Amino acid sequence: MSPRPVGEQGKSPADPGAQVPRPAVDDDTIVFESDDADTIILDAVGEPLGLTDSRLGELASLASDARTADTHEIGGLRDVTEVLMLGDLHGYGPVPQSPAPAGSAWLATFPVADPGTINRPRPAPSGVGRHLTGKRGARWDWEARYVRTLLMSDLLTGLIAGAVAFFGRFGTHVTFYNRNYLLLSAALPIFMVMSLALTRAYERRLLFVGTDEYQRVIRAGIALTASSAIAAYAFDFPLARGYMLIALPLATLSCVLARFLIRKRLHRRRVRGACLKRVIVVGHELAVIHITRQLRRERYHGLEVVGACLPPGHDGGEVNLPVYGTFDDVARAVNMAGADTVIVLSCPELDGHALRRLAWQLERDDIDLIVASSLIDVAGDRTTIRPVDGLPMLHVDHPRLTGGRRFIKEAFDRISAASLIFLLSPVLIVVSLAIRLNSPGPVLFRQVRVGRHGREFVIYKFRTMYIDAEARLAELRHLNDYDGVLFKMRNDPRITRVGRWLRRFSLDELPQVFNVIRGQMSLVGPRPPLPEEVAAYPDDARRRLVVKPGMTGLWQVSGRSDLPWEEAVRLDLRYVENWSIPMDLAILLRTLTAVSRGSGAY
Repeated sequence: MSPRPVGEQGKSPADPGAQVPRPAVDDDTIVFESDDADTIILDAVGEPLGLTDSRLGELASLASDARTADTHEIGGLRDVTEVLMLGDLHGYGPVPQSPAPAGSAWLATFPVADPGTINRPRPAPSGVGRHLTGKRGARWDWEARYVRTLLMSDLLTGLIAGAVAFFGRFGTHVTFYNRNYLLLSAALPIFMVMSLALTRAYERRLLFVGTDEYQRVIRAGIALTASSAIAAYAFDFPLARGYMLIALPLATLSCVLARFLIRKRLHRRRVRGACLKRVIVVGHELAVIHITRQLRRERYHGLEVVGACLPPGHDGGEVNLPVYGTFDDVARAVNMAGADTVIVLSCPELDGHALRRLAWQLERDDIDLIVASSLIDVAGDRTTIRPVDGLPMLHVDHPRLTGGRRFIKEAFDRISAASLIFLLSPVLIVVSLAIRLNSPGPVLFRQVRVGRHGREFVIYKFRTMYIDAEARLAELRHLNDYDGVLFKMRNDPRITRVGRWLRRFSLDELPQVFNVIRGQMSLVGPRPPLPEEVAAYPDDARRRLVVKPGMTGLWQVSGRSDLPWEEAVRLDLRYVENWSIPMDLAILLRTLTAVSRGSGAY
């Protein structure tokens, strides 16, 4: 395959009146002669050279904007590679370019098309789709790296747990009696990984968000413990109870903690715009607006909406997204936007047959298809898909607000609260002294709140304001920074110097552990509301009162006072509908990072 020479198309590009030099093109090769006489050769059907996936996404957006605005000239490109790729994404194949002087941007000039077809997008070349969405694409790359990181982390935590158990039980001396335990400690990481694999703890659809991953790790630890006991009995190998009580629980808990930290790192990267799935949303305009707003607010889910497909007759003027066509253009929209995921919202036009045809179109490039139901805040463990004559029926279980799990939660709350009082007693004493020395008044602040089933109780907090705070509230009411019935002010002058520090790290809420011991509150639950707040509740918000309020909750780990009142209510309702012991443990872990950041605390 030899390139044809570039022919002279006009004057020198350096001449202000120069015509644009055209690249020579054959079926496989594009040759471009730049202004410094260097020759660049690109394979037009292979992967583009030197382009990251994020930049390809930007080029796809530029191409979409160009088609919508009937634009034939686009600047701001970095090199000829981007010029050629933009031409492919725009829908016209290789395009004329003009090289800019050194140090400035490149310019792409598109041929003028028939006005009747200028806004009819043509699918990007198959090579572009494979580069963006194929298994060797960036999304699969970072997902594979993430799974490898989990695997190495699990091996490391298993090895550490085995070493701690061995040296904690037998000391540093290896004897004839304990050498088998040394081999068992070395093999523990392998057994741990095998158990995790059997419980599908490396399955990608269960990773990244949610509590399913942690539940499967705990199941793997329990299964490994039971298997060890059965194997020891079957082979008449007496296992030291002290060793087992250290090794397996430590390996399981360490694995959960390590995976939690790895996930938090992923979420921070997603907030910065990395490790995101590019999503095309299919549905009616209002539903598209709603889910786009929600996914942009909760970026840790990793779904970045890059375009939409709307019903015929909708121009998408209010969605603030590129609209790639109607429901018949979804596969083409995926190629043009460089998307790797399609979310189909509930709409009557897309019935089962239409969804099946869409799935067939998307499976060629391994594009994820997500069908969003109209259910609100219902977690996966409450839903079960049961096929009836080939039709998948979604069964929704009622939330379990009573029974054995509730008893376990009550016991966990009170035992943990008593332990916290014992462990944090020095902190409680120091904070009490600091409040006394900083301003006159009592150490504790008492206030009436509404608990489970609407019963009122007195909540305890460390005092963070001056004693005349309530009297000064009327003169500050107009400065409310909160949009609900509560009064919140970022720079409230009624807060003491020590109080501001206590609120920054939520230390003012530590006395609520006494409310937990008395059974009035839980460690995790909805935010405890004021009586006047409950009086203004709409009917749906009263659902929050069927469980005990908590010291922390989804509202605490999702932004605290930075959240709008409606969003805080929605998060509390989500917790009520989906609470579980693993969910409580996950929220407690997330609370540590939320408190350390201090964001939204005022």
